[in-house]
Amino acid sequence: MLASNPCPPQASPDAFDLLTRLCKASADPLRLQVLRVLKSNSFGVLELCTIFDVKQSGMSHHLKVLSTAGLVDTRREGNSIFYRRALAEPCDLGAELQSSLFNSLDRTELAPSIQARVDAIQQQRAQSSREFFARHADKFRQQQELIADYGQYAEGARELLLGGNLDRHQLAIEIGPGEGAFLAELAPHFDAVYAIDNAHPMLEKSRAFARQQQLDNVHFIQGTTADGLARELRADAIVINMVLHHVPSPEEMIEQAASLLNPGGRLVITDLCSHDQSWVRDACGDLWLGFEPDEFSDWAQRAGLVAGNSLFLGQRNGFQVQVRRFDKPALPFHEQHSA
Repeated sequence: MLASNPCPPQASPDAFDLLTRLCKASADPLRLQVLRVLKSNSFGVLELCTIFDVKQSGMSHHLKVLSTAGLVDTRREGNSIFYRRALAEPCDLGAELQSSLFNSLDRTELAPSIQARVDAIQQQRAQSSREFFARHADKFRQQQELIADYGQYAEGARELLLGGNLDRHQLAIEIGPGEGAFLAELAPHFDAVYAIDNAHPMLEKSRAFARQQQLDNVHFIQGTTADGLARELRADAIVINMVLHHVPSPEEMIEQAASLLNPGGRLVITDLCSHDQSWVRDACGDLWLGFEPDEFSDWAQRAGLVAGNSLFLGQRNGFQVQVRRFDKPALPFHEQHSA
């Protein structure tokens, strides 16, 4: 007996109009390349103009077509608007077509010149973040406390990371350890802990804290999650506390963190919910004004992770912090024994 379709049929002719818009929007080489560039990144109009060497009026037209077709969404960051891929709900009309389109695009390499411009924008964002922390490493704690006090979210992050059924405790990674306080939570529970940070002054603060606390099983890498992958690290637990709003591509970091996890491993993310307080860009070096909870859920799902428990904490100055747990499914039984 055939299983019933859980998605109800859509009414015509509106359904055909929607599918027509989707097909027309994707029937253009430039728009397809824009969708490919937005795979793991958000970009503003001017950034996309730079990447594709297109005038702003032309790029704005293409983005409007993609938005009308439901292929891109926007998010406001202060006075700027950033574009990202839209995610359709499973029963949305055209969801299967959109998913197939994105999957096909993701198997397609960008032209070297376009990839170079994407990389240049990402490097510029990363350099801005590194320069900020190089200038303000000695004021890190005061600036963080303007937004979120470590003592308020650390306990929740520890409980979500270490509680429950985490089976293996061989290796943990903290990405962006700041002054190193959370390393003291990890070190007693794992055989080895790696701290990864691209800002040398902050990594030295973490290293000094580890020496002071005699955390002899903590190792340090100056770099990014990509450097962890290059070293073939595989972790049972990864924590990213108050880091993603500083990085050029938050989704890419989540994707790479998922690749660093062993099957059955766990990722915990602490970060700000979306807000409109743009003063944090200058005062705290933020690149992004927080994130919607659904964004983390969507990015994690695309990276092959499953959402677990969450905590939402009110903070001073009207900010709200989200602490999120995501699990990497264990290998099926037959794969465990055939490996």
